[in-house]
Amino acid sequence: MKSQKSKSSAVSLTLFDGDGRARKSAAHALRVQLPDGRSLTLDLSQAADGVVALLAEHTDTNQQAGLLVRPDNHDSLSVAVTATPVVTTTGTPATPPGLELEIQNGDGVGKRAGLPPRRKIETWVKSALYADAALTIRFVDEEEGRTLNRTYRGKDYATNVLTFAYAENEEDPVTGDIVLCCPVVETEAREQRKPLEAHYAHLIVHGVLHAQGYEHEEDAEAEEMEAIETETLQALGYADPYQGDRTA
Repeated sequence: MKSQKSKSSAVSLTLFDGDGRARKSAAHALRVQLPDGRSLTLDLSQAADGVVALLAEHTDTNQQAGLLVRPDNHDSLSVAVTATPVVTTTGTPATPPGLELEIQNGDGVGKRAGLPPRRKIETWVKSALYADAALTIRFVDEEEGRTLNRTYRGKDYATNVLTFAYAENEEDPVTGDIVLCCPVVETEAREQRKPLEAHYAHLIVHGVLHAQGYEHEEDAEAEEMEAIETETLQALGYADPYQGDRTA
């Protein structure tokens, strides 16, 4: 009887290949290893009770792995493995990165309602900063935003945020200019039904990540960058900035 009970409570793992063919295997854990060092381990030791534990890890000790859970439906969800530079080394808070921050207002912008104060801008910048940096945050009108976008990107319209990163390699200090076009940011906030402050916070965090070399040209890069932005914004007390995109 004892052996029958053990057999009936055993957990099996079903693997599917690209053609949908299934293969069953007894397993206590499953690890998904990503090429950049991130991994996701499914601990099946409690699976008989309907519990599967997830563990995110990274082979690079300078990277902190995390999990971002995105509900898809009442019976499904997606899990993203994130990676951010470690900011602690001994279990005590690490010294925050040094920041030289200059804030500029373009012509006629300084009197616009809704511009975030310096103390909030500093908080947002520091929340996404992993190394010493010298950054300029500039708020501009539509004309200047359009001119910059046309001159440097060949696109003849104003966009919400432009980042000019000047570091040429990982050894160079983080330096950059982050330009926000106020009319575009305000319009987007209204159309997306987001608080203007939250939208400014998101775009500044987005720009700071770009200044440090993060990109979103490839799907994997975009997923990682969005995950970091979401975690950062939620830690600051704002909603997931991509929530509407995921539920649309």
